[in-house]
Parts: sequence; structure tokens; C-alpha cells
Amino acid sequence: MSSTLSGRSVLVTGATAGIGYEAARQLAERGATVLMHGRTPAEAQAAADALVATSGIDSSRLVPLAADFTHLDEVESLARTVNRAHPDLFCLVNNAGMAAPERHTLTADGNEIALQVNFLAAYLLTNLLQDALTNAPGGRVVNVSSSLHRTAAIQWNDPHRLRRYSRLAAYAQSQLALTVFASDPRVTAVSVHPGVCDTGLLHLYGNEGETAAEGAGHVVRLVDPATEIVNGAYYDRDRCVAPAPVATEERTVKRLTKLADLLVSHTG
Repeated sequence: MSSTLSGRSVLVTGATAGIGYEAARQLAERGATVLMHGRTPAEAQAAADALVATSGIDSSRLVPLAADFTHLDEVESLARTVNRAHPDLFCLVNNAGMAAPERHTLTADGNEIALQVNFLAAYLLTNLLQDALTNAPGGRVVNVSSSLHRTAAIQWNDPHRLRRYSRLAAYAQSQLALTVFASDPRVTAVSVHPGVCDTGLLHLYGNEGETAAEGAGHVVRLVDPATEIVNGAYYDRDRCVAPAPVATEERTVKRLTKLADLLVSHTG
């Protein structure tokens, strides 16, 4: 696996903890240059320093980057930085995510916070990095989604759930949107449920989970160019399975693209 990733650049969002951190470790150990995204510069740098200290990874293969996904202008700034320094980005791992809060919360951009952090930021970042991702042969996007997308419905007329809010429904909606987005024809993308892992989101699923490193392994396998992928495919850990039927409907893909474009358009 190391030979296939050697010299390739991979951006992992949410790389300061959990699956993202372990994915960054595994990718760097296999020779990739890993762009480690964190919410703040200090968090990103601390995560990179920790990997160097605990894994002996050459610090030159880790590039800490920061953007707070509750602010879409920071997502745009992150994309500009990546496009300048890595115009042939091989893979974007949209891993950053959060549980929806107990109380209904809107970002400064006016979006329900879980929808923005878990989906809209990934949507915007992917589109802004489209040229870099398509410059590299075999370039791809891996969306770290969730089996909870099967329980979800996108509230087209009230995506921010202003009328009726449930934190679980808001989280599930964001994961369904991320899964649908893998079928967007503009880039080659897949989505993956990495298993129920012992991370900050474990409480949404139950009390026990696999390790974050095990979950990261399923993500890293899809990053590897030796793994052939089909645009829109959905993986439950290491098995390619059918997602929720709505996730691959052409009408739904187009409708979600139109909605997402509307919700991120005011950033410029």
C-alpha cells in the first residue's frame, strides 16, 4: 500500500481527533503527504506534533491547516491555501463532523449548525478543490458518512429545522446529504460508514464501539488508489452495499445540489 500512496497529497478534515487523526496517521505511515485540518491553528499543529512524537512520522509529511467550519468564509480560505500549495491534490477525506446540539443552533451564515459543519462545509470545500482533485489521475473524495443516513429525510422546505427540531433528526439529515453528495458527477466520490467507533459521536449509536483506528482503516482503504471505486458507491466498513434508495436518485442529487448552492452562495 505504501508505494501507491507515496508522494500523493491527501487532505483529511477533522484530523485532530478520532477517525480523522487515525486516518492521518495511517496515510502518513504509508507515504502520503497529509494535510491535517483542525478547527484552529493550535489544534491542527498539536495533532501533527502528537503524530510525530508517537509514530516517528517525518514532520515534513504532515501539513497542519485550520478552518472553523461554522464559518464558511474560513472554508473558502482553506480551499485557497490548498489550491495554491497542492494543485494536484489526490484525495479529500470529508471527515469533520459534530453531533447536533441539544438546542437548535444557527451559524453566523444562517444555517443549522450540524447541516453546515457536516455537509455544507464539505460540499463547498469539495467544489472549490474540484480542479485540484481532477488534476491528479485517480483523484477522489471519500465522505465519512453514517448508517444513520438510512433513518433520515431531507426537509427540503425547512432544511434548518426551524419549525421542528430534533438533534438526532438534524444529525441524520446531514449524513444523508453527505451520502447523496457522493453521487455528484463533478468529482469521483464515495461515502463510507466506518462502523460504530469509540469517538465523540459514540453516544449517538450506543455504548460500545470499535477503535477509531479500525474505523480509519476502512477510510484509508478507499483513499488507496489501488482500490477501484465507482462514483456514488456506499461502503459499510469494507463492504460495498446499497445506500438508502433516495441517496442515488438523480432527482434527489440535483435537488440537493440546488439547495446546497443556495445555502453557500452568499459567501461569494
